[in-house]
Amino acid sequence: MAGVVTVSATFGARGSIIGPAVAERLGTPFVDRAIPTAVAAEIGCTLEEALDYDDRTAHGLGRILSSAARLPNVALGGMDTYLPERGLVPEEEFLVRTEQVIREIAEHGGGVILGRASQLVLAGHPAALHVRLDGPRKRRLADIRESMDLSAQEAERLLDDNDRARTAYVRHFYRADPTDPALYDLVIDSTRLAAAACADIIVTAARAIL
Repeated sequence: MAGVVTVSATFGARGSIIGPAVAERLGTPFVDRAIPTAVAAEIGCTLEEALDYDDRTAHGLGRILSSAARLPNVALGGMDTYLPERGLVPEEEFLVRTEQVIREIAEHGGGVILGRASQLVLAGHPAALHVRLDGPRKRRLADIRESMDLSAQEAERLLDDNDRARTAYVRHFYRADPTDPALYDLVIDSTRLAAAACADIIVTAARAIL
């Protein structure tokens, strides 16, 4: 059975830096953009249509946020969800296909998976380490401003929009709170430690249980 590390990261917590570093040290693939690409191939839609529902893109985040705020909701496949306003890809099909891709990664080759509520999709998987990266708002804002060369106002708006939408993705599809520490094996303040140190901690934990 392949080992897998799921990484849930708030905006500004450097998930896109730490995730690849962990994958490189474990000698396993880093899986991010490959998920919507595989979903598009499975469904037979364009990558742009798949990205409409993806939690790692600005377009997808905005759509999920607006969908999560919309009523009424209906039951589809035993799960409460919301009917999309437009688009060719039904939400439930996107969700099923995304989960399928994540499970296939976990079963065949493993990898480090960033986002997509993978900690919930693979909850209970015996060879999975679930990691949460977070940090105080002030330090996350400082990192965003430095890395993206934004004003204080721009950074605050970007952080708020991303945090709210990524939380909405998990609540909308899974009725769960992504900040709940019970969902994770390891929670790290990745704004307090260097990215390399965070990667070292995750790799040590992964090797201990995988």
